[in-house]
Amino acid sequence: MSSTAFRLHNTLTRETAPFAPADGETVRLYTCGPTVYNPAHLGNFRTFLFEDLLRRSLRLRGWKVEQAMNLTDVDDKIIKRATEQGKTITEVTEPIVKIFHEDRKYLRIEDAEHYPLATAYIPQMIALVEKLVKKGVAYVADDKSVYFAIDKFASYGKLSRLDTREIKSGARVAQDDYSKENAQDFALWKAAKPEDEQAGAAWDSPWGRGRPGWHLECSAMAMDILGETLDLHAGGIDLIFPHHEDEIAQSEAATGKPFARCWAHGEFLLTDGAKMAKRVGNVQNVADLRANGVSGAAVRHFVFSTHYRKQLNLSGDALEGSMEAVRRVADFAERLAAAKGGTRALEDAADKLENEFRAALYDDLNAPEAMASLFEFIRAANKELDAGGTDAGALSRARQVFELADGVLDIVPDAVQADAELASWVESQLVARAEARQRRDFPAADAIRKALDEKGIIIEDHAGGTRWKASR
Repeated sequence: MSSTAFRLHNTLTRETAPFAPADGETVRLYTCGPTVYNPAHLGNFRTFLFEDLLRRSLRLRGWKVEQAMNLTDVDDKIIKRATEQGKTITEVTEPIVKIFHEDRKYLRIEDAEHYPLATAYIPQMIALVEKLVKKGVAYVADDKSVYFAIDKFASYGKLSRLDTREIKSGARVAQDDYSKENAQDFALWKAAKPEDEQAGAAWDSPWGRGRPGWHLECSAMAMDILGETLDLHAGGIDLIFPHHEDEIAQSEAATGKPFARCWAHGEFLLTDGAKMAKRVGNVQNVADLRANGVSGAAVRHFVFSTHYRKQLNLSGDALEGSMEAVRRVADFAERLAAAKGGTRALEDAADKLENEFRAALYDDLNAPEAMASLFEFIRAANKELDAGGTDAGALSRARQVFELADGVLDIVPDAVQADAELASWVESQLVARAEARQRRDFPAADAIRKALDEKGIIIEDHAGGTRWKASR
C-alpha cells in the first residue's frame, strides 16, 4: 500500500476498498447525532469518537472535511418527555443540546462544520415528501399521514442485506422507536395528534398539520447541506437498519442518484458483555467520567485501543489502564518539550513513527496499531533522550511527528494544576511520610502514599527529596 492510499470498509459493499472524495479535495461527511431528550451515554460517544478519528484521519491524508451532524430535536420520545413535564419540545431539548456540546468538548471531539436541528429544516422535509408522493413511491393514508411504499423501491434492503421477501409490504410503521422486526412501509410525515400540538411539535403541510418522521429528517438535512450524493455517511451499526436503509430509499427514490458513495459503521460499546443502552440499566455518561476524574484523553485512549469495527467492553480496569497510559504520554510530552537536543537515532525513530502511524490509519482507521507505534516511539525516544544528544534537527523532527500523531489521537492530558488547599495538604502529608520513613514506620508511610494516590497525587522519590504532581 502506498503512503497516500486511504482504505475504508464500506458497509454497502462489505469490502474494504480505496476511498477518496469525489472532487479530490473535500470529503462531504454526514454523521447521525444524538436524539436530544437525555444526555448521550458512553455508547453514543463511542460512535462520536470513531467519527472524530475518521475526520482527523481524513485531514491527515490531506483532504478537507465538511461534516454535518444532525441533532434530532423532534421525535416520539421527545414529545412524550415534553408531555410528561408540561413543556414544549424546545424546552426539553435546549438544555440537552448544551450538555451534548459540553460533553463533546470534554472528550475533545472536534467541532463539525454543521449541527442542524431537525426543527429548522421542516420546509426542506415537506418538499422531499412532496417529491416522493409525486413520483408515486409515497402515499397519503386516511389519517393524512404519508408513508413510503418500500415495494416501489426495488433495491430496498441493499445496505442491511435484508431479505425483502420477508417484508410485509403495505403494513405501516408509524413510530420512531424502531426495531428490526419492523420492516414495513415507514412514515415520512405523521399527522398531528393533540399531544404533538401541545408540545409545539406540529407544522402546516399539504396534508394537514403534522410532523416529520425520523428517517426523513436526516435525508432532508444531509442533501440540503452537503448535496444529493454524499462522499461518506457514518454512524453506529444499530442505525444500519432501519434508519440508514430508509434514508437510502427515500433519498435515492427522490433524486435517482446514489445517496452516499461509502457507508462506515462503528461497533457497540459493551458493559460487562452487554450492549450499553438505557433499557438495560448500565448507562454511564460523560458526567460520571468527570466525577470520577477520568480525563477526556484517557477515554480517547480507551476507545482507540480497539478497532472501531470490533465490540469494546467497558470496565473499570480498562479505564484505569488508559489513565496510566496517558499519564506516561504526558510525562514524555513534558520531557520532549524540555529537551535540549537529540540523536540521529531519535530522528530515525520519528521517521518510523510517521510512516507506521499513517499506514495504520490509512488502512481502515487502525487506531490500535497507530497507538502502538506511538508508544514504541516513546520508548525509543526516551532511550535516546537519556543519551543526551545535541542534534537540534533531530529533536525538532521528533517534536513535529509527536505533534502530528497527537493531533489525531489527542491523548496528551491537560496539565492539572492543584489548588492551594490541596497543595498544602499534600505537602503536609509528604512531611509526615518522610518522618515515618525516618523512624522506619513503613506501614504508616505506605498508608500516606495510598491516601495520596486516592487523591490522584503521584509521588516520585529522588536523592534530593520527593516530587509530586496531580495525575487528574
